Amino acid sequence: MMQNTNQENFPEKMQEKTRQVSRWHKFETQEAINQATLNRILAAANEAIANRGSFSIVLAGGSTPKSVYALLKDAKADWAHWHIYHNDDRCLPVDSPERNSLMARTTWLDHVAIPANQIHDIPAELGNVEGARAYTKTLAGVPQFDLVLLGLGEDGHTASLFPDQPVDNSSDAVPVFDAPKPPAERITVSQQRLSNTREVIFLVTGAGKQEAVNNWRNGHAIPATLISPENGVDVYCFGVKF
Repeated sequence: MMQNTNQENFPEKMQEKTRQVSRWHKFETQEAINQATLNRILAAANEAIANRGSFSIVLAGGSTPKSVYALLKDAKADWAHWHIYHNDDRCLPVDSPERNSLMARTTWLDHVAIPANQIHDIPAELGNVEGARAYTKTLAGVPQFDLVLLGLGEDGHTASLFPDQPVDNSSDAVPVFDAPKPPAERITVSQQRLSNTREVIFLVTGAGKQEAVNNWRNGHAIPATLISPENGVDVYCFGVKF
């Protein structure tokens, strides 16, 4: 049982369209949510490597994931068996500070012994169409993910799945043309591919996410509810009220 968390299970609160089951975990400090996420990632990695010989994790961007990645930099793990993917990225140069891949590398990945050919950045610098096509090829043949990390925007978006936009499941990675905040062009892993995972952790911090959390918990179909793996999702929260 995790410490410093209040958990609520809502197996009956399933979105009609997505059939998402959500388990909500409330933390009292930023340190507590960071540490719990770190512990769960490491435990999931150990379980996956023991059972299947490798661990595949899909990373999220944002400040809370960055804090967790900083902790992972100093963690002891069987890095040789980790495989790294991203849930989305912005169509900017590879050295742009706004790139999720650069943040993950400078904060964590450049400091641990994960083989270079097991770190799979989204080539968003190619543009959203060509980059999505290339990342779809990267994901081809990749089995079910072990763990997907996701965030939650104030508008309810996750990855680069935004409100009032069509859900594109035509391939594992798809182009985004009109994101409501810059840059407009992005690449996101599709809803169906993100749902093809053994485990999902949403990291939700800050009072600015309160409306999105309320909508989610009240059954409104915000983009975050599209992620519907068989085992449900865990939502780690700090700074919002239930």
